[in-house]
Amino acid sequence: MPDAAHCVTGALLAARARAHPDRVYAVFDDDTEWTYGQAHDDARATAAALYRLGVRQGDTVLCWLPNGLDALRVWFGVNLLGAVHVPVNTAYRGSLLGHVLTNSGARVLVAHALLVDRLQHTGGARLQEVVVLGGGPDDPWPDALPGAPRVHGPTALRGRPEDFVPPERPVAPWDTMAVIYTSGTTGPSKGVLVSYVHHYSTVTALLDDDITEHDRYLLNLPLCHGGGTEVAYCMLVYGGSVVVTEGFRTSEFWEVIRRHEVTMCTLLGAMVDFLLGPPPRPGDTDHPLRAACVIPLTRQALDFGRRFGVDVYTGFNMSETSAPLVSALNPQRTGSCGRPRPGVQCRVVDEHGIDVPDGHAGELVLRADRPWSLFHGYHGMPEATAAAWRHGWFHTGDAVLREPGGDYFFVDRIKDAIRRRGENVSSAEVESELLSHPAVALAAAVAVPSDLAEDEILAALVLRPGVRFDPEQFLAHLRPRMAHFMVPRYLRVLSELPVTETGKVRKETLRAQGVTPDTWDRVAAGIEVTRDRIR
Repeated sequence: MPDAAHCVTGALLAARARAHPDRVYAVFDDDTEWTYGQAHDDARATAAALYRLGVRQGDTVLCWLPNGLDALRVWFGVNLLGAVHVPVNTAYRGSLLGHVLTNSGARVLVAHALLVDRLQHTGGARLQEVVVLGGGPDDPWPDALPGAPRVHGPTALRGRPEDFVPPERPVAPWDTMAVIYTSGTTGPSKGVLVSYVHHYSTVTALLDDDITEHDRYLLNLPLCHGGGTEVAYCMLVYGGSVVVTEGFRTSEFWEVIRRHEVTMCTLLGAMVDFLLGPPPRPGDTDHPLRAACVIPLTRQALDFGRRFGVDVYTGFNMSETSAPLVSALNPQRTGSCGRPRPGVQCRVVDEHGIDVPDGHAGELVLRADRPWSLFHGYHGMPEATAAAWRHGWFHTGDAVLREPGGDYFFVDRIKDAIRRRGENVSSAEVESELLSHPAVALAAAVAVPSDLAEDEILAALVLRPGVRFDPEQFLAHLRPRMAHFMVPRYLRVLSELPVTETGKVRKETLRAQGVTPDTWDRVAAGIEVTRDRIR
């Protein structure tokens, strides 16, 4: 069990600032550099301001900001107070956003100016204080918000480091560091309770012996996801640095790698395909990048490693776990997730919890030797927590198979989750919005293969009698209500949905049928749905 000095965010940051105050911890899109000393001072100043707003140890604080210095200082400031950081996806809106606000129980929200208007459509938010950051002088001030919270400008989050008030009780390794919301597949999104030990166990599981204080990691995944927070936290643990970008941009990737001397990165799904798109050039290996964590491990991932001279590795992880499966460097078996890391027990079981033979698909279940190194519940959802932890094992809901040699291979999602552009999408949440259109009587959302990697979303619809259905008008209805990555690419109108004897939709049938000749494709129609720009 790591002690607080080695895993608690505030203690780590303070130790780095004492030892190396002038060492760069983060570089941002505008080339601003943030040293460990500056990061510690800014975090303490932010903590002092949050304390004035009433934040105390154990409170949850919502952070709805794009990647950048503000997102990091709010996170670190929250943890310095012994409070719980709750990052919110900047793509969220509508009922999904409302659920997160309500489930978190937070009284304080720090949000970007260009996002705040979305709060008008969230219903049951219980916020008391909203701090608005970013935006420009001409951006409109938000109107009255649901629940009438007090709305503050950026000055409300400007404190002085010397005014920082430490928590009454020292922050312990097993305290909750964050609530990370992960898409549910049969109901509302669940808030994963992540302890400091949990995060520490995750980042030290991957290349533990190979990361040093001289490494610089590209942080191009959202800080509302485990993939983003783990990168920032990893460099705190090892004393290295991060290059923080708003997101993945193919055209700028190698320029950023070279300009900022990035040595490590994480690539998900289609990112590899995009980077392999341009034809090979003589200078493809002229860069400082030495290692890339690539998920999933496709043929293109191996091609990426060979073409660009980068060591590639992979693994299996989810917000609830701490990298239970990890590969060696440069594995050669596509689809492999690696093998169980030390301290983790993995089994492959059938629907009754009985082990299946090697070579047969079953659900991955696991547990860990180190206390608190897996999630310790879903926030405010005891029934969901009990359902996930059965018979002393965490049930991942993912189907894998184990080969006799010991490697694990991902097969499919047992649940009806969809993985699109690096995001886990809840089919239940997509269907809720599909049914909000007055022309739709029944709806089902399923994953179909993408041209690039991961999944595309197909919506199967049964219309109400006598209505006229216009696909483009339907998308215009969905777009304000859904994150961009949730908007279906394919629309298929059916007279009825295939169902079981008990009335449940046979999604396996819809998936097997896939994109049929009568399916409408918004990409073929020239309609792209992209992330909202908030800078």
